[in-house]
Amino acid sequence: MASSAAVSAPRAAPSSKTETFVDNKRKDDIRMANIAAAQAVANAVRTSLGPKGMDKMISTANGEVIITNDGATILNKMEVLQPAAKFLVELSKSQDVVAGDGTTTVVVIAGALLKQCLSLLSAGIHPTVISDSLHKVSTKAVEVLTAMAIPLELTDRDSLVKSASTALNSKVVSQYSTLLAPLAVDSVLFVVDPAKPDIVDLRDIKIVKKLGGTVDDTELVKGLVFDKKVSHASGGLTRVEKAKIAVIQFQISPPKTDIEQSIVVSDYTQMDRILKEERNYILGMIKKIKATGCNVLLIQKSILRDAVTELSLHYLAKAKIMVIKDVERDEIEFITKTLNCLPIANIDHFRAEKLGFADLVEEISLGDGGKIVKITGIQDMGRTTSVLVRGSNQLVLDEAERSLHDALCVVRCLVSKRFLIAGGGAPEIELSRQLGAWAKVLQGMEGYCVRSFAEALEVIPYTLAENAGLNPIAIVTELRNRHAQGEINTGINVRKGQITNILEENVVQPLLVSTSAISLATECVRMILKIDDIVTVR
Repeated sequence: MASSAAVSAPRAAPSSKTETFVDNKRKDDIRMANIAAAQAVANAVRTSLGPKGMDKMISTANGEVIITNDGATILNKMEVLQPAAKFLVELSKSQDVVAGDGTTTVVVIAGALLKQCLSLLSAGIHPTVISDSLHKVSTKAVEVLTAMAIPLELTDRDSLVKSASTALNSKVVSQYSTLLAPLAVDSVLFVVDPAKPDIVDLRDIKIVKKLGGTVDDTELVKGLVFDKKVSHASGGLTRVEKAKIAVIQFQISPPKTDIEQSIVVSDYTQMDRILKEERNYILGMIKKIKATGCNVLLIQKSILRDAVTELSLHYLAKAKIMVIKDVERDEIEFITKTLNCLPIANIDHFRAEKLGFADLVEEISLGDGGKIVKITGIQDMGRTTSVLVRGSNQLVLDEAERSLHDALCVVRCLVSKRFLIAGGGAPEIELSRQLGAWAKVLQGMEGYCVRSFAEALEVIPYTLAENAGLNPIAIVTELRNRHAQGEINTGINVRKGQITNILEENVVQPLLVSTSAISLATECVRMILKIDDIVTVR
């Protein structure tokens, strides 16, 4: 009996085997589809990598056109439908949050790793094994990068400027990097709080965009800039020295009834009384304001009704009080922090100690009819700064703002993690070389996986060379050769079209950008690998 059972068992086996095989087919298909979709996204931004990268023109549904080189912006505006491809969009977003720069790099690395995963999967290696070796690769890579980094002091302004200009070089406004890079460095260093030297809050740097002029006219203002005009009703002031500034959140206008009511006025004497009351009410408010010595009012935008009426503007102008109205609600916090004053929510709370003091508030007319208000020489100024960005058209203006943001983020990275690393594909080739050597030490499948991931990292120098119109294969081979001889900092000099020591060419980037790019990319790829089925839920 036992022998017959043993005979019958193998017969049942083939059918169960085919069933499992059919099952796996679907899972492999889903995995391949996910990887293919994610690769398509990675290839879309690949051409915009590096200083010679191309720009993308994005046309949105409502007819708006954006020209940009920033990986995060491109992917953000792309309408990606495939769930796995959305991972890559999220990936570049998180790189934007962590480091601010390297948003294209991170997606390209992820795409290359996925390509290697495909060949490993087709070789029959289990996804979990691939995923685990990826994790090891990422930890090892961060160690290698940290070993080749150069420590930096915040007092070394030149190095900070170099890394900021490297970040700007791949952007549309790269020809202005000599102006924007020092500007970014100065504004970040001004904002750094000595009590918390590692943290920079970029919300303390306000970027005000104003159309007109060229990017050359961009300037750093130690104080406040408003993209608004002063109210000129009945000869309002346009320049106040030794200003006492109040930020108010109430309206200077006659009170209205709380509910919709209509008051019927039958004769003229009653009408006069109403108008007289209104005048007295407004005058009473203005007397209270004037009593504290305040001579500049910033009035918050009001939803319900006009914050000021013609009448109140007239009286304010007579009282020699300058008025800037329609201040946005979300700017109030920044303004009060800068002026070191308190917002005043009610006329009864109007006191001298809530005011901010500045040497000069004036309206400056720019050459093309636009006007801005500048507040300078603020006493006990909070650690904030404003940057006024100019541009000849809206596209350049937006791109200048995005590029400046990238440069600010790079300086922020250097403040929080004070290490520099060479750019120009040097760290990637070095990683590829060291991981390749490490793979030979590992046993079994892991060594095989690590070796292919080491090859994948060569995509960055390869793409840099390709975008610059050089011969990628020759360049990458030569790079490998140089690195094998121990020249760690050799990279591709895109300007000269040859291989040089990148540190001497001042192409540097923060360590944080490279390490976070590698660890985020590997994490994302591991996530895509682990998915074997997509379940749609209605």
